[in-house]
Amino acid sequence: MDGGSFINGLMIAIEPINILWIIVGGFLGTIVGMLPGLGPATAVAVLIPITFSMNPVSAIILMAAIYYGAMYGGSRSSILLNTPGDGSAIAATFDGYPMAKKGQAGEALAISAVASFIGGLIAVVGFIFLAEPLANFALEFGPAEYFLLMLLTLSAIVALSIGKMVKGFLAMMIGLTLSTVGIDTQTGVYRFTMGLPHLSEGIDFLIVIIGVYAIGEVLYNFLNIDQQKKDKKKVGKVWFTKDQWKRSKWPILRSGPLGFLIGVLPGAGGSIASMISYTSEKQISKRSEEFGDGAAEGLAAPESANNAASVGAMIPLLTMGIPGSGTTAVMLGALIMLGLRPGPLLFEQQPETAWALVNSMFLGNIALVIINILLVGLLVKILDTPAKVLYPIIVLLAFIGTYTLSYSTMDFFLLLIFGLFGLMMKIMDIPIAPLVLALIVGTDMEQNFRMAVLSSNGSLGIFFSSGVSIALVILTLLSLFYPLIIKLVKKKSQKNTDQPEQVYKSS
Repeated sequence: MDGGSFINGLMIAIEPINILWIIVGGFLGTIVGMLPGLGPATAVAVLIPITFSMNPVSAIILMAAIYYGAMYGGSRSSILLNTPGDGSAIAATFDGYPMAKKGQAGEALAISAVASFIGGLIAVVGFIFLAEPLANFALEFGPAEYFLLMLLTLSAIVALSIGKMVKGFLAMMIGLTLSTVGIDTQTGVYRFTMGLPHLSEGIDFLIVIIGVYAIGEVLYNFLNIDQQKKDKKKVGKVWFTKDQWKRSKWPILRSGPLGFLIGVLPGAGGSIASMISYTSEKQISKRSEEFGDGAAEGLAAPESANNAASVGAMIPLLTMGIPGSGTTAVMLGALIMLGLRPGPLLFEQQPETAWALVNSMFLGNIALVIINILLVGLLVKILDTPAKVLYPIIVLLAFIGTYTLSYSTMDFFLLLIFGLFGLMMKIMDIPIAPLVLALIVGTDMEQNFRMAVLSSNGSLGIFFSSGVSIALVILTLLSLFYPLIIKLVKKKSQKNTDQPEQVYKSS
C-alpha cells in the first residue's frame, strides 16, 4: 500500500461534497434496503443517470454508500415484519423477528446496526491490507471450488433444521428444482416453462422471497388477527443490554472476517456469507438451542457478515474488474461509462480514486451506524400499527416491489402462488430458508458443476483435485454431521450426570 496515495484518498473522501454523498447514499440505501424487492442493485441502477453529471470519484462513493447502506436496511424489515429486503437479509429473520415478537425490537435493531458497523470496519481494514493477495486467492477458485462452496452453504442451512432435517432437505430440493426453470444457458433448451414466455428467464428469487415471507406471513397472521389484537406487544428499549452485548461481541468479531473473505469470491455475496456465519455460530455456541428463538448472537453474526461481504465484493471489482455481486455488476457498467476502468491498473494509474473509495467506506459505516441508531425509535413504532392497517401496507409494498423487478403483471400471479406456498410451509412447519437459498444459488451451482465435469472429461475427481476443494468437502461433511455429534455428546453427558444422582438415591 502506497502511504501517500492512501492519505490523498483520505483527503478526497473527507471533502464536504463527498461527505454529503456518503450520508445521502447511506440513508437512501437504508430506506431502499427496507423495501421488499428493491435491493441495492435496483437502487444503484435507478440512480445511474444522476451520476453522469457528477465527479467520477463522487459517483463511485455515492454508489458504494447505497450498496452497503442497503445491507444495513435489509434487516430492518426482517426484524420488524419477518420480510427480508433481499437475499442477504434472510438470516436476520431467524432470531431478529422472534426478538421483536418478544418485545425486544429496539434491542434487535440496535444490535443489528452495531454488528453491521463493526463488520464493515473489519472489512475496510482487511481491504486496506489484503486487497491484492485476496484478489489473487479468488482467482484460484474454479468451477469445482465454486460448486463446493455453494454445496457447503446448502448443507449448512439444512443442518440448522435440527429435529426437522428431512423437511429442510425437502425444502432445499424444491428450491433447486425451481432454479432450473427457464432456458438452459449451456444448451438453450426450455425447461419447465409450461409454454409461458415469461418463465423463459426463470423465476426471480426476489419474487419467491417476497411471496413466502411477506405474503405468507400476512396470510398466516391474518388467521390469528383477533388473537394478536388482544396480545399487544411492547417495543422494548432502543439499546441492547449488557448481556446481549456480551453474547454478541465475539460472534460479531468472528463473522466480520468470515463475511469479508466470502464477499471477495465473485458470485458468493452476502446471502452465502450470512448463512455460513449463522450456521457456524450456532454450531459452536453453548446455547445453540436458543438460536431461532430470539438469540442476540444469532442476529449479530449474520449482520456482521453480510455487511463485511459487501465491502469484500469491492475487491474483485476494483482489482480485477470482476463484479463480485449483482450490485457490483451494475456499478462496473456505471464506472466504465464514467471513464473509470476497474482492474489491476486502477491502483497504479488512479490510486487516489481507489483509496478515496476505501476511505469513504470507513466514513460511511460511521455515518450509517449513527443514522440507524437514530431511526430505531421511529422504526419500532411500526409494531404499534394496528394489524388491520399494517398487513395491507405490507401487501401493497410487496406488490410494488414485485412489479419493479420486470414491470410485468405476470409476476403478481407468481407472487400469490408463492404466498400461498409460504402459508402452507408455515402451517406444516417446513423451514423456508433452505428453499430460498437453494433458489438463489441453484443456477450458478448447476452451471459450475457442469463446467467442472466437462473440463475434466466427465471425471468427478476434479472435486478433490485441489487443497481448497478438499477443504470445502471436509467442511461440508462436518456441517452435516456436527449437529448429530453434538447431540450424541450431550446425551452421553446427561447420562453420566444422572448416574451419580441415581446411586445417591439408592443409597
